[in-house]
Amino acid sequence: MMNIVAGHIAASTAEFVELALGTPVELWLGVEGESELERAARMDAARDILADNPDFPDRVSRVAAEAIEAFAPELFNVVALSRPVGRRLPSRKAAAA
Repeated sequence: MMNIVAGHIAASTAEFVELALGTPVELWLGVEGESELERAARMDAARDILADNPDFPDRVSRVAAEAIEAFAPELFNVVALSRPVGRRLPSRKAAAA
């Protein structure tokens, strides 16, 4: 099965996410062993992207939800929990005379 995003064929999961988001995953997650200077530059670039694209967090959430729905749909099977039956205390309001 081929994963096509925006007309491009994604060769790997990481490439699929990068194509779907429009930015490399490493920009948001960092890379192992990065220096403080590299981290500061990465965070600065991420802030600029968020400032220029205010809908970006919504797009990321949508991509994540679609990926979960496609590969782990059981995570979306939500069952309402029954509420515990509690003891009701009598009202302490006095009757008006």
